[in-house]
Amino acid sequence: MVSMSLVHNAPFEINQLLLELKSSGYVTQEQVATTLLKAKHAKKHNQFSVHPITLVSKAGLRIVNAPHQAIDEEWLTQWLAERLALAYFKINPLQIDVKTVTQVMSFAFAKRHGILAVAVDDQAITIATSSPRVTHWMSGIKQTTRKSIRLVMSSPNSIERYTKEFYKIQKSVFGATEVANEHSNINNLEQLVSVGVEAEELDANDQHIVKIVDWLLQYAFEQRASDIHIEPRREWGRLRFRIDGVLHTVYQFPPVITAAVLARMKILARMDVAEKRRPLDGRIKTQMPDSSEVELRISTLPTAFGEKLVARIFDPSILVKDFLSLGLSVNEEEQWRQLIGAPTGIVLLTGPTGSGKTTTLYTSLKQMATSEVNVCTIEDPIEMIEANFNQMQVQTDIGLSFAQGVRALLRQDPDIIMVGEIRDRETADMAIQAALTGHLVISSLHTNDAASAMTRLVELGVPNYLINATLIGVMAQRLVRVLCDHCKRETSLCDEKWLALTSGFKSKKPKKIYEAVGCDHCRQTGFKGRVGLYELLRVSDEIRDCIAKSNSYREIRHIAINEGMCLLRLSGARKVAKGITTIEEVLRVVPCSPVNH
Repeated sequence: MVSMSLVHNAPFEINQLLLELKSSGYVTQEQVATTLLKAKHAKKHNQFSVHPITLVSKAGLRIVNAPHQAIDEEWLTQWLAERLALAYFKINPLQIDVKTVTQVMSFAFAKRHGILAVAVDDQAITIATSSPRVTHWMSGIKQTTRKSIRLVMSSPNSIERYTKEFYKIQKSVFGATEVANEHSNINNLEQLVSVGVEAEELDANDQHIVKIVDWLLQYAFEQRASDIHIEPRREWGRLRFRIDGVLHTVYQFPPVITAAVLARMKILARMDVAEKRRPLDGRIKTQMPDSSEVELRISTLPTAFGEKLVARIFDPSILVKDFLSLGLSVNEEEQWRQLIGAPTGIVLLTGPTGSGKTTTLYTSLKQMATSEVNVCTIEDPIEMIEANFNQMQVQTDIGLSFAQGVRALLRQDPDIIMVGEIRDRETADMAIQAALTGHLVISSLHTNDAASAMTRLVELGVPNYLINATLIGVMAQRLVRVLCDHCKRETSLCDEKWLALTSGFKSKKPKKIYEAVGCDHCRQTGFKGRVGLYELLRVSDEIRDCIAKSNSYREIRHIAINEGMCLLRLSGARKVAKGITTIEEVLRVVPCSPVNH
């Protein structure tokens, strides 16, 4: 039911909005009076008109009978949309075709009327507004587009912000395309040579390209992306972000713009722009408006339609995280601290690419790197620069491999050596040599679980007796998505799924579990952020005996479980029971083959 009087083409008044809140029982008369005074004062000192929703939201009001709920701009917009029988729309830039929506109307028109097109189909255009009673602009759009208009309500600040962002990026793309069309006769990336004509590429330092790359980086940081993918195609270049482990398409550029954006990224990373035939690596260090620094590791790869670029974003907050925030339990944290606190030996982290090994390594090293110890690393490439470490990068072109790097580090009086990855027999031998000579070595290995680390070392050619003499512990890990606190919903427990997760083990069923729903806070995915699952194996005397006799994977695993090792899937089951994630999410990332023990 629409309770507010809908006066055609009349904007909202703040007093009317406050009275509606009061009549609904959300605020008191005293709060109304105080807010009106604040609004009057704000108008006096602001030469621009401020939307009533914004004015009320800035008053810091809370619902009378639910003080935990602030009357902020999004809540107020959603409540008002319901009162006016309109659909509430939270603008999610990842789900909007910027090129299409910016063609509906000009920037000046959108800004003047406080509206923004958010979706276009064959029959209708969806337009977001924060003043739904002002509709005199509709006739012009209907006439030019020959389509009906579907009106939705969004907060004034989000409309203003994304109107600027969408039109700014589209203007830069259009401007860069115009420049490219003037100077280049290349139709697509397959036509690499135009015989007899000197073709020019779009300058990577062109102001439009600079703006596009600046927007791209800021947007990626804001959306919590872990990776940026720039992928050339025949007709369009694709920009994608990986967020919480899942790729999202963000934008499509013309091929010539894709090439120029990629070249700009290579310039920033101090890479050879002219070299397009072989893979290259580089890094970019950026400074945000709040003075925080974010590092990106850049990698290029030649493909059929040109170079593909992936930029991995490293959150600087990783270096100040503690183990509990990574997902380790109190008991796992205690055991892990004991392992990395050992004076000598080898500690291994295992898991596939993207399982969070780098984060755990850097978090561990950061806490170990005190003024009393010398921490040295050999990496390929260096993931993040940290002043408390002595970091060296593998350079195969000059013969500096992991093994050669460890050999050099042994002459640098190290206490702790971090080897980025044990890939071959030579690196494994040098890591063992370092451990035998009285150093603590931490490294990573690609195996499915903790117990298979020993068999993997044997496959690389390391003798059993050397594994026994040096290996003190292995931790396997995975990353699972965390349920969004704003929308997760309690659901009934499916016995079959729980048995699949805990098969072969006695595990108490949780009283309640949650499922992913999806809301505006989590981009309709139901998940926000990721957390680690861990499987920690300490090499006991019984396990050493097993390694010496048979090195049987099943026997090692059986002994470790009997000694209290929590398997990855049981770690996942505990997080399901705590309402952190779902059974489906754990089953997606953890190998769950039955094990006899």
